[in-house]
Amino acid sequence: MILAVDAGGTKTNLALFTPRNGRMEQGDMNSFPSREFSSLESVLKEFLSEKGSVDLVCVGVAGPVRKGRSLLTNLPWVVEEESIRRVCGARRGFLINDLQATAFSVSYLPPGSFHVLQAAEPDPQGTIAVVAAGTGLGVGFLVRCARGYLPFASEGGHAGFAPRDGREAKLLAYLKARHGRVSMERVVSGPGLHEIYRFLREVEGIPEDPGVEARILGGDPPRVIAEEGISGRSPLCGEALGFFSSLYGSLVGDFALHFNATGGVVLGGGIAPAILPILSKGAFLESFAAKGRFRDFLRDIPVKVILDDKAALLGAAHYALEMEEAEG
Repeated sequence: MILAVDAGGTKTNLALFTPRNGRMEQGDMNSFPSREFSSLESVLKEFLSEKGSVDLVCVGVAGPVRKGRSLLTNLPWVVEEESIRRVCGARRGFLINDLQATAFSVSYLPPGSFHVLQAAEPDPQGTIAVVAAGTGLGVGFLVRCARGYLPFASEGGHAGFAPRDGREAKLLAYLKARHGRVSMERVVSGPGLHEIYRFLREVEGIPEDPGVEARILGGDPPRVIAEEGISGRSPLCGEALGFFSSLYGSLVGDFALHFNATGGVVLGGGIAPAILPILSKGAFLESFAAKGRFRDFLRDIPVKVILDDKAALLGAAHYALEMEEAEG
């Protein structure tokens, strides 16, 4: 029995898996609001209270992992590999970055778990880039090896935001006044979408319907902005989504170049599936390919979106099993 965990700034997802006949059979699954718990251990105890111990546990965390320990970037949790192993009564515990877990799932997800944004023929030996915007901005990649693909994490989402034109330079100045240093995550994430909305309202003076404004002030601004923008009820929300889509496409194109991602680009996280109608309109792919002499190179890279919001759990389960088998 394998317990897979995806611990993020907004929610923590957990699921039990059993390896059988070369595939993972999923058992019980649950999701908990992360900020209502003081630690990951308390979430694990809640989930396992009526299930007992497990053989293996693998936790993907939204933060850098060093020497079996991680301080989550957008949540005041310290997670330690040995602690989670003991709480779960497991013989082995693994702590990895959540983008490693998401990346590891790519080879195991069925074709129906993806939406294709740009169709192209992938290089079967090429590197695959994985970029996931949600509460934060995660970046990972897959490198081809003898046994398949090997997943790697990065903290590329915290690299500096570089504006492409005057409007983006104004956005940078606006965010710099609010936060100091401006990383890519400050722009392309759920909170980043809200920041873009506020910039358009406060700096560019785009008006908003009072009813929409009340909904945004009522909680979960990124979700409301996405809903109101896609529906067409709020021109300001629609403008924010279009601006966000262009910024997202540009940074994903940059990562495709960084990783030489001829094997393809995969978008994970919660935002891409939620705004597919916007990503499919053209601004995303135009910005993705707008890299001067490398436009044609990027046009030949397939780009797809993971539709399964529990993909990281499948990846974590497979990671635990393969590490167990590799280390005996």
